[in-house]
Amino acid sequence: MPNKPGPSTKRYLDIVEIREDTVIMKDSSLRAVLLASSINFALKSEEEQNAIVSGYVQFLNSLDYPLQIIIQSRRLNIEKYLNKLKTQEKEQKNELLKMQIADYRQFVGELIEMGDIMSKKFYVVVPYSPLSNKQKGFFDRFKEVLTPSLAIHLQQEKFLERKRELMLRVNGVTSGLQSMGINTVMLDTQSLIELYYNAYNPELAETEKLAPINN
Repeated sequence: MPNKPGPSTKRYLDIVEIREDTVIMKDSSLRAVLLASSINFALKSEEEQNAIVSGYVQFLNSLDYPLQIIIQSRRLNIEKYLNKLKTQEKEQKNELLKMQIADYRQFVGELIEMGDIMSKKFYVVVPYSPLSNKQKGFFDRFKEVLTPSLAIHLQQEKFLERKRELMLRVNGVTSGLQSMGINTVMLDTQSLIELYYNAYNPELAETEKLAPINN
């Protein structure tokens, strides 16, 4: 008899679904993910460094909910860029320029191989849980979490209500980080799916790219 397929890995994930630029968790809480820029702290003057540290302390003290900060390191993949150079090399009519493109392509490829250069991305995960809504009583918040229908799939009305609360937090975090010179952009649904797909399947993601969700 053929072997039965094993349990789906979905049962081990805390994510129920991703929609409307929002991650919905099994406990009915929501997540928004911000892609953040970086600043070169070491190149700042002492006065600028003190201002950044002071701004960061004020930012943390202004929060009454947890934040998750993630630094994702991946080996720099420039295969597309090298292929583009290879195409330009073939199409180049000038022999001197053709040789220069070939030398440059080889140099960049060897540099990446020898240096093992990594690319880094910085993410800030902003949560919202009905249990954290202090405007409601504890039993009302606890009842919402234990409602079976919400544990599986948030009703649209509840979802929109919680998303509004989440966006208020996102705006606050964005403003706080911007005061330190850190720009952020909120990931949309496609970007969120790709982020988690790449995180859980780092090797597979190199060879099998996700199609746009509209397809």
